[in-house]
Amino acid sequence: MTFPLPPNATIGIVGGGQLGRMSAMAAARLGYRCHIFTPEPDAPASQVASATTLADYDDNAALIRFADAVDVITFEFENISAEGLDLLAERKPVRPGPDILRISQDRIAEKTFLNAAGVRTTPWAAVETLAQLRGAIESIGLPAVLKTTRFGYDGKGQALIQSPGEAEIAFALLNPKPLILEGFVDFACECSVIAARGTDGSITAFDTVENRHRDHILDLTLAPAPFDPDLRREAQDMAMRVAEHLELVGLMAVEFFIDAKGRILANEIAPRPHNSGHWTIDACPASQFELHIRAVAGLTLPPAIRHSDAVMKNLVGPADIAQWSQVIATPGLIPHHYGKTAARDGRKLGHVTTLFPHSALPGAFGIAAALGPLATQDSIVIFP
Repeated sequence: MTFPLPPNATIGIVGGGQLGRMSAMAAARLGYRCHIFTPEPDAPASQVASATTLADYDDNAALIRFADAVDVITFEFENISAEGLDLLAERKPVRPGPDILRISQDRIAEKTFLNAAGVRTTPWAAVETLAQLRGAIESIGLPAVLKTTRFGYDGKGQALIQSPGEAEIAFALLNPKPLILEGFVDFACECSVIAARGTDGSITAFDTVENRHRDHILDLTLAPAPFDPDLRREAQDMAMRVAEHLELVGLMAVEFFIDAKGRILANEIAPRPHNSGHWTIDACPASQFELHIRAVAGLTLPPAIRHSDAVMKNLVGPADIAQWSQVIATPGLIPHHYGKTAARDGRKLGHVTTLFPHSALPGAFGIAAALGPLATQDSIVIFP
C-alpha cells in the first residue's frame, strides 16, 4: 500500500469502544473506511464502521484475516496483546507500533522511559517482594501509592498506603507481581496534553487541559487549563518530547500532575485518542480523532489549534445517561452518545461539550450554568 492512503482505503481499528467509534467517524469524513476487530457484538465502533471482525484478541487466525482485509492498523485502547500487534505488524503497518504499546502497558517500563527522555515523574520503585516494598517505603516515604504494573485504569489496581501495616495488606491484595510504589503527589491539579506525530516526523499538540475526576473516573475537562500559561506550555513541550523520543506515528495523551510547588510530573502515557481530548471534536478545526487518522494514514498534520474554549463532561452510568432527553433539549450542550445498550455503574456512555469564546472560559458558576441539567451539586462543589 502506498502512503498517504488514497480515499476508500481501509483502516483497521483493534478495539470496538467509543474511541474507535469516534475515530471511525473522523475517518469517514476524510474518505476512509474502517474495519473493527472486537470480541463485543454490536460494539460502539462497529455501529459506524464498514466491517467488523468479531473474535477474541488472541485469535491468531482471525487477526491474520483482519490484517489481510485492511491497509493500515491502529488500536483504540491499551489492554490488548502486544504480541497480537506483532502478528498484525508482520502483514500491515501498525501505528502506533507494538513497542510503544509495550511501554504504555507496563508502569515500570513507562516510568523508566519517561525519566530517560528527561521527563519528571514522582519518585518510584519496582516491588517484587515484601522486603523490597519495605525498602522502597524507607526511600520514598509515606504516604505512597502501590499499583499493579499492568491493566489498571479508573482507579483500579492500586492502593493508597499511609502506614507500614497498610503496606503489607496492599501487597497481599494486589496482583500480579511485580508492583510499583509511587510517591504520593501533593497535587494542585491533574492535566493532560494530546500530541500527534506524523510519518514525516512533524509534531503538534493541543492545549493543556485540566481534568477533574469523580470516583476515580474523569468527570470534567476544562480547555484550556485555567492556570499559568507558562505551565501549560511546559506540559505541551514535555508531551511533544515524549512523542519524539517514542518515534510515535499516531496520537497519544500524556497525563500530568501539577504539585503544590508548581512542578509538572508526568504520570501516564496513552498511545491513542483519549477521554480528555473529546472537547477537540467541537472546539477545534481538526479534532484529536482527525489528527489520529491523518497520522495513521500518512497525511499531513494540521496544527492542533482551538477556535473556542470548552468544557467536556462525561456521562457515566445510569444516573447520567438518564438525563439524555434533557441534555439534547438544552441549547448550548453538544451531545455525543456512544451507542452502548447496557448502562452499568461506572461505564462511560457519552459526553457533552459546551463552548465559550476563545480565552473566555468562565469560573465555577458560569460553567455550572452552561452545563444546565448536568450541573449537579457535585459539579459545582469540585470547583475550588
